[in-house]
Amino acid sequence: MHLVFLGLVFIALVFGPGLWVQRVLTRYSSPDNRYSSTGGELARYLLDEHGLQSVKTEATDKGDHYDPEAKAVRLTKDKFDGRSLTAVTVAAHEVGHALQDATGYRPLKLRTRLVRLAAPGERLAALVMMLSPFVSAVTRTPLTGLTMFFGGIVVMGLGTLIHLVTLPTELDASFGRALPLLKEHQILIAGDELHARKLLTAAAWTYVAGSLMSLLNVARWWAILRR
Repeated sequence: MHLVFLGLVFIALVFGPGLWVQRVLTRYSSPDNRYSSTGGELARYLLDEHGLQSVKTEATDKGDHYDPEAKAVRLTKDKFDGRSLTAVTVAAHEVGHALQDATGYRPLKLRTRLVRLAAPGERLAALVMMLSPFVSAVTRTPLTGLTMFFGGIVVMGLGTLIHLVTLPTELDASFGRALPLLKEHQILIAGDELHARKLLTAAAWTYVAGSLMSLLNVARWWAILRR
């Protein structure tokens, strides 16, 4: 019974944030013509106003994000071309990351380095875990395979930990950068600030919510290990 309860808690922790984020983003995606500018147009305007003409704005199918290496603010097509409160608020959030980059915001630099290291590490971890049974069979030393397996699980979990500890970077992009931008340039329609705050909270948690899903891989491999 305790295991079932713990399992339900784990599932809630992993899926809960992501479901909440999507609910908030979807809720304020209509009406889709609430603002005169699209998310892409607003991002371009805010970047230009703050001297970041060299930063590109692009539509993408890989999720809203700022790419510090390519110097590009990327929005999904519904936000890039959309005129909803969600579109303009998320656009401001990603511009917030561009401002962090331009001002040399250290937590963003740290996260960029960590993510760059974690990506190949996670791929290597998956390979190690797949090979561990064969290594044990060939060397006839189960401890070797178990050590490799456990090491792989730890490395995969590091990716999730990295995103969790860099949540302050996301919150700064939302409330230290994006919200002041929206106020300074008087972007929001009267009465929308409260809803924009909810969206900015959701935007900050998007990265973390996605990373929590990687815990499922760790749990799956851990279950295999215990068999």
